[in-house]
Amino acid sequence: QVQLVESGGGLVQTGGSLRLSCTISGSTFRFFDTMGWYRQAPGKQRELVASISTGGILNYADSVKGRFTISRINTGNTLYLQMNTLKPEDTAVYYCKAGGSTWSRDYWGQGTQVTVSS
Repeated sequence: QVQLVESGGGLVQTGGSLRLSCTISGSTFRFFDTMGWYRQAPGKQRELVASISTGGILNYADSVKGRFTISRINTGNTLYLQMNTLKPEDTAVYYCKAGGSTWSRDYWGQGTQVTVSS
């Protein structure tokens, strides 16, 4: 059974940094076409923050370009999101997702809270 577990969230001041981690069990990320980080703020829809494909193609939301970096260990089981120069509007629950054409569904983690104080 595939499971994703996020960690690394917390409370940080404006301008600070956090690194989120997403660990997969029951499979490895190399079997998924795309892995990504999403976030959902109160009262808002869940949105894509950053994604990475097995071919190494990166995609970022405009709001985080230049501040966030998604990465993974190619043969490993961990996906990262380095978040720098955090802003209050980055406050949200951050979710990890893994998916691909060979899977019948996408897999989501339970989320980790990130709160940026002004």
